[in-house]
Amino acid sequence: MASGGYLVDGEIDSQPECWLRAAELAREVAGVLPTRGERVAVAGCGTSWFMAMAYATLREAAGEGVTDAFPASEMPVGRVYDRVVVISRSGTTTEVLELLRRLKGTVPTVGITAVPAAPIAEVCDELVVLEFADEQSVVQTRFATTALALLRASLGADLAGAVADARAMLHADLGALPASEQITFLGKGWTVGLAHEAALKVREAAGLWSEAYPAMEYRHGPISIAEPGRATWMFGETPTGLAAEVAAAGADFLDSGQHDPMAHLVLAQRVAVAAAVKRELDPDNPRNLTRSIVLDDV
Repeated sequence: MASGGYLVDGEIDSQPECWLRAAELAREVAGVLPTRGERVAVAGCGTSWFMAMAYATLREAAGEGVTDAFPASEMPVGRVYDRVVVISRSGTTTEVLELLRRLKGTVPTVGITAVPAAPIAEVCDELVVLEFADEQSVVQTRFATTALALLRASLGADLAGAVADARAMLHADLGALPASEQITFLGKGWTVGLAHEAALKVREAAGLWSEAYPAMEYRHGPISIAEPGRATWMFGETPTGLAAEVAAAGADFLDSGQHDPMAHLVLAQRVAVAAAVKRELDPDNPRNLTRSIVLDDV
């Protein structure tokens, strides 16, 4: 289980149940989410962007249609899409709202949020609400993975294995990971987004030096920082020879093995919280962060 005593602990622990509810909801909103053959863009900020990255790769791999993922502030609004999906836990993020306003009337838009009465409801055409996955902690955990669970289920994925694996991850031993000096997270295909999200979690919650790369890019320079006291963490299938190269550099190597990579992200969330506690930081309220980024000017 999570480390105990913080809001984020309960939010992490509740993820398996949230994913099951998301799978049920995916059936109810089947006419709202992208359908096969549509050209789709998915946008968000921070964690939501990383979930968009994972979904975009999964959707294309499933043969559902061209799918691009963008940070909300960088989406090219002149590009033609059949539908645009935006992800925002609070529904108040400045860049997301500005993007939706710019797209209004030009393309069908779908918002995925945790707050039904948020401003996002006024600027998107359709709204999918994951109110049951909302959070009090500044750090996102269950909303992000539940949004991805919803989108995976909409592609026909059976989440039973992911749920079982997530429950196992809630009890897995963290070992020396929370004491690591540095962690590099790697992914391949859809798990590149998960790697970026895991790295963000340990930076946000614990102020821990973390990086993220596509696995095959890791050899092209970043592996130079691998050394004793540091760790390299792979989401998904490990490329041949990579574990041996990391070991030769003296760093610890961890991969998700046979576990669903989204479930393995739960373990990374737990490491982030434990590392924060070890550093005497509050994982619910990271330094310099707020629950939603609302800018005076854009």
